[in-house]
Amino acid sequence: MSASESPVFTSPSDDPEMEKAAQKARHSFRFFWREMAWERRRIIPALELAAVKGTFSDPPELKSDDPDALEVEHMWLMDVDFDGREVEGTLINSPISLQSVKEGDRVKIRGKQICDWMYVVSGEVYGGFTVDLLRSRMGKGERKQHDNAWGFDFGEVGVINLVPPDYIGEGTPAKKGIFSFGKPKSQQQDYSKVAAAEHPMSINMRTSLAESIDENPEMITQADDHGYNFLHQLALAGSLDGVDVCIEKGFDPKDTAPNGMTPYSLAKSLGWKKVMERLEQAGAA
Repeated sequence: MSASESPVFTSPSDDPEMEKAAQKARHSFRFFWREMAWERRRIIPALELAAVKGTFSDPPELKSDDPDALEVEHMWLMDVDFDGREVEGTLINSPISLQSVKEGDRVKIRGKQICDWMYVVSGEVYGGFTVDLLRSRMGKGERKQHDNAWGFDFGEVGVINLVPPDYIGEGTPAKKGIFSFGKPKSQQQDYSKVAAAEHPMSINMRTSLAESIDENPEMITQADDHGYNFLHQLALAGSLDGVDVCIEKGFDPKDTAPNGMTPYSLAKSLGWKKVMERLEQAGAA
């Protein structure tokens, strides 16, 4: 079963546990976007799935008169992009009641509308805060059916990791011995350790990026399809090494992207504090 065919779950609009899970997803969204940013630079793709769940509602003029209609629906987006202000993606679910959006639409949501995110590497799910809560409310059989429908390993209920363990110098849990049963017990990732660690690709590309800029100085003014130069892109992705190299090689730390955001404001939009500090040192703030 594909993500778009996954069942729709409903919950009360005043569900405090669900809102708490959504808040955690919003606060940690930067790790999703960082992974998406580096995925675009990989020669061989590593992500089997990457999706953001958004909160949607109809404008007043399109609201249904049906008392049983849902006023708010939470649906998944794929092919996700982010410009520092809005998340853009393709809606992969069919609304139950809403009239303003439909499956397949290219839509934009603001940060406060993000209620979950997840990406999958080697079958392992990272993120999925509201998914974890929903799974906790299922019986063992229903949970197994849910996981099998997605085709990924969601791990143990209550354990939500943000990045693959090798990103923070940890190995995959050792398999149990021949006379043991079941999977090895998962450990909750230390989020502060995740936040302190630079992405491995950021570290590894430092030398090659510096060499590329030396060999191709036109890179300083090159921009992607959105008009973002390398410094804009790397600031939004939280790459301290990349931002440091760009500044050393002559990128203007005050240069604005087409949406008016500077490298500093892009880094600030996701709370990349080390990147913000480096840009401040360069006179960007």
